[in-house]
Amino acid sequence: MIIRRLGALVAGLVATTALVAAPAQAAPPPGYSVPIAQLNDSLTCSGNPRTGPTPVLLVPGTTLTPDVNFDWNYAKAFSAQGRAWCWVELPKNAMGDIQVNAEHVVHGIRTLRAAAGRKISVVGFSQGGMVPRWALKFWPDTRPMVDDLVGLDPSNHGTLDAYPICLPGCAPAFWQQQTGSKFLQKLNEGQETYAGISYTQVYTATDEVVVPNFGPFASSRLTTGPGAKSNVLVQSICPVHVSEHLSMGTSDPVGYALVMDALKNVGPGQASRIDRRVCLQPFMPAVTADSFARNFPRVVAQAGEQILVADRVPAEPALAPYAR
Repeated sequence: MIIRRLGALVAGLVATTALVAAPAQAAPPPGYSVPIAQLNDSLTCSGNPRTGPTPVLLVPGTTLTPDVNFDWNYAKAFSAQGRAWCWVELPKNAMGDIQVNAEHVVHGIRTLRAAAGRKISVVGFSQGGMVPRWALKFWPDTRPMVDDLVGLDPSNHGTLDAYPICLPGCAPAFWQQQTGSKFLQKLNEGQETYAGISYTQVYTATDEVVVPNFGPFASSRLTTGPGAKSNVLVQSICPVHVSEHLSMGTSDPVGYALVMDALKNVGPGQASRIDRRVCLQPFMPAVTADSFARNFPRVVAQAGEQILVADRVPAEPALAPYAR
């Protein structure tokens, strides 16, 4: 797999594209608080984004680096399809302020779009499925750049699990992903989706991290705004399917089938188009029993380690001035 970084060569294109794409009447989007060199370094890309299927920006979940999250599954599958991709590494394993993480996502969207010369899609896991929505909300120039936003167990409305974790103090991203946090109230204030973007939210009823994630109040669901949207519980396709949080974002065959359905079709992914034979598959394509045995323990170990060593703060970070 050939890996390259998109940096200074597209910096001018990014700025130009942002100006052209932004509506004339829109207020200027916020600037970056993160140095541009750090934003450039957070992107790793593969393939030619100007050819082949729609290129994809991959955004990892809380506690995970993108290589541990994606190098043995989605990145491998996309490369086999001839689909260019970039992944974005969020600071501190995505444990810091999610508002800062969003700047990396904004830069990733702008950079990949400029390099591709066409719309891109975004696929994210957990926080990685939610934080692009913050980017789209407060950097409106990115909206015309995105075709599909696909979330795997996205923490769109937070999790009740974050409350006990934060009793002694916790990482900023855990505070912000508490159900009812100021961050999530602002994220979901007004419309949750935007016209011109297809939103596919894929989630499992057996999610033990994003809680609750079943029924009409499932955290991952999006229901408001003019964007085309689908909310798909994997058990609606495979009723006895069991997938916990980390496997949903790395190896789950039903989740992958819905990701590909969204990327290959106009509009969001649809359960009605999924071949039910996927219910008999143990893993998504590109993942084998051997590669799962070698790589999934890396995911579990990194998640557990980061929960233990992450910086703890006594309260939720303040909203950025642009969001107040």
